[in-house]
Amino acid sequence: MDYVSALVPPVVMAVAFTALVVTLIKNQGGPNKAKEDAAVDAAFARAEGVRQATAPTGAGAAEEPES
Repeated sequence: MDYVSALVPPVVMAVAFTALVVTLIKNQGGPNKAKEDAAVDAAFARAEGVRQATAPTGAGAAEEPES
């Protein structure tokens, strides 16, 4: 019976991982895609605003090249 107790944790982890992957694939795109994209765009805009607000200004400040 030791082999059963040795096999249970890997089997449970495999089932849980499979369920996680299936859930991720099912939630890709669809009606939530626009909402997710808007949330990411808003986060990028906030990060860019913070970066510009904390950027050094003045004659001695080096400018970063635009990418």
